[in-house]
Amino acid sequence: MAETSTKPYMIRALHEWCTDNGYTPQIVVQVDANTLVPRAHVRDGQITLNIGALATNRLVIGNEAIEFQARFSGITEDLYVPISAVSAIYARETGAGMGFEVEASEPAEKPTESATTITPVSHATPDSEGPKPPDNKRPKLSIVK
Repeated sequence: MAETSTKPYMIRALHEWCTDNGYTPQIVVQVDANTLVPRAHVRDGQITLNIGALATNRLVIGNEAIEFQARFSGITEDLYVPISAVSAIYARETGAGMGFEVEASEPAEKPTESATTITPVSHATPDSEGPKPPDNKRPKLSIVK
């Protein structure tokens, strides 16, 4: 049996840490053909997404993908982000988080039974261009394999 990646577990752990501490968890995603995000918000091949409870609906952080609904310019969108496309997760307020290697993603599949579902329902607009940490508090990211 092939060993599973630690990446989805680290993403879930940091999401939980951000939530427990009142921070806004954000992910940086390298967008490819298997990533379903609003293309109008993609800059230089990547997008930063707020995956906090107030910005998402039906958030599922699985071992293969992150899926949720969010509102962009007042329109509800279904998002699908392969775990392999996530390059970082961090707390918007402090910049604390972790960086990851980005790998080629596989075509979209449905979530597996091993997925963790987080169910708060809200229709707040994700702040993909939210405040940046001051220069002296830039995110300190490390590569995890």
